[in-house]
Amino acid sequence: MIMKGQKISDRYQIIKSIGEGGMANVYLAYDTILDRNVAVKVLRGDLANDEKFVRRFQREALSASSLSNPNIVEVYDVGEDNGEYYIVMEYVEGKHLKALLKKRGKLTVPEVIDITLQITNGLSVAHDSYIIHRDIKPQNILILENGMIKITDFGIAVAMNATQLTQTNSVMGSVHYLPPEQASGKGATLQSDIYSIGILMYELLTGKLPFRGDNAVEIALKHLKEPMPSIRDEIPDIPQSVENIILKATAKNPKNRYSDAREMHEDLKTCLDESRANELKITFKYPENDYDDTKLLKTVKPEKKKEVSKEKSGEEVVAKKTKANDSQNKMLITLASVFVGLVVIITTIFVLIPKITSSKQAAVPDVTNYTVTEAIKALQDAGFVVSDEQREEANENVEEGRVSRTSPAIGSIRKEGTEVIIYRSLGDVKVAIEDYTGKNASEIKGKLEALKLQVIISKKDINSDEAGDYKEGIIIEQSIAAGEKVSEGSSITLYVPKLDNKYPDFVADNYSVSEVEDFCDEYGVNLTKQEVETTEYAAGTIFYQSRAAGTTVVSGAKLTIKIAKEPSKNTENPDDGGLD
Repeated sequence: MIMKGQKISDRYQIIKSIGEGGMANVYLAYDTILDRNVAVKVLRGDLANDEKFVRRFQREALSASSLSNPNIVEVYDVGEDNGEYYIVMEYVEGKHLKALLKKRGKLTVPEVIDITLQITNGLSVAHDSYIIHRDIKPQNILILENGMIKITDFGIAVAMNATQLTQTNSVMGSVHYLPPEQASGKGATLQSDIYSIGILMYELLTGKLPFRGDNAVEIALKHLKEPMPSIRDEIPDIPQSVENIILKATAKNPKNRYSDAREMHEDLKTCLDESRANELKITFKYPENDYDDTKLLKTVKPEKKKEVSKEKSGEEVVAKKTKANDSQNKMLITLASVFVGLVVIITTIFVLIPKITSSKQAAVPDVTNYTVTEAIKALQDAGFVVSDEQREEANENVEEGRVSRTSPAIGSIRKEGTEVIIYRSLGDVKVAIEDYTGKNASEIKGKLEALKLQVIISKKDINSDEAGDYKEGIIIEQSIAAGEKVSEGSSITLYVPKLDNKYPDFVADNYSVSEVEDFCDEYGVNLTKQEVETTEYAAGTIFYQSRAAGTTVVSGAKLTIKIAKEPSKNTENPDDGGLD
């Protein structure tokens, strides 16, 4: 079990837990060598002895580590320490799109296009290397305060099978974005990612999913059989070009979709141009019913019907002979299919196995403090390909012009032929600290991060008698005095006053239900929602809160809100609003 303060591989010191998943837990940690915060994903202890999960976990690391793009969370390192398998990644301070959607309800067309452009930009790099994400969904897309998008969790999702469709909590989060070909039992392709992006676009624009149901199987069937709902029914004024992109991305037949993320990215670039606003609705070249004869992956074995004994009439004899012939024909077809399948499998074994077994792995050599020329030679001698792209960064411990680090990280085990990016040191670059007191902490944080400093905003206790002299989010103290100069990558803490949180007036200020939910999530309040039939308020309006506005918020407290609901047609006596 990972504990606060624990040091992994004598390098990554755990600060706190920041996320838990079905396969791994994620921690904020401090890299004691490179003096920076990182995210460390650790395979759950109960899975560490399962070779299947270890391989899947390592596959994620290998997939992601080979990708370098500003819209993809960067993988720095991967390893094992005392039975703990871990991946070290770029630490990103941001929220996933699901949280943003929950807060906002839905996003504007320009916002969605910008987000999708960034997603397809990142996936283009992956698709160029024939890497499929397989699990594009809002929870795997992070958005930073500056609007930058980061894709995470490469390689975790695998092709669906019957077990996954029926296991509790294993696929429900992903089945809403499930391509028809995977629902029909076929493997994922680059175009499977495209389908998921199209579903994501629909959700971001409308605030709801196109296909919903009571269970995973029902939803998967809808992806397989039901036509994509028209987004123009939800947003009549949306440009036809935008609807066309969604329709093309979510086509049932993969042949009608974009070939990869790069092609979709190029189409997105011009979709808001005036010249495309009234373009004709897209029609497909290939039939969309290619999956009509496919079967959803078996999830439930139907009960066998009991045979009812009856007299064998002449008609029954003929019918049975016909059925017998049909059965023989089906058996011949099945045997032929099996034979073809075996041929494919045997061919695959003889073609691919030699390639797989011939690929060697090696550790990225330590080229720290090497000249760039020396580093290139050392990396090539070790079997790696050196990227034409070279990056620069400040490093007080490495002389200017020499190599400070590589990506993948030094010591990482990678296949020979993996591309390695060299980072060249700029030396000890200093940043001058100013007096930030009295200024907005969020604004200063953005400015300092642009100067490549690590910024922590911390709340500080104040004298209750002086609470009126302070404002929320305004800096009252800083950890580094004005006038001092610090190295890039240094950490600075900005202190803001810790003020007693108060309940807003949800009723008078016309809060939405989702905004109240976000408030309660933030402050640990237990929320109860009651829908009340009434004609006094518009449906969806919050007209009552159990905690008075202005009272202090206490974590764990209970809050009840009443939400207006349109009365049923058969209701003779409308409710009085639930105020009795």
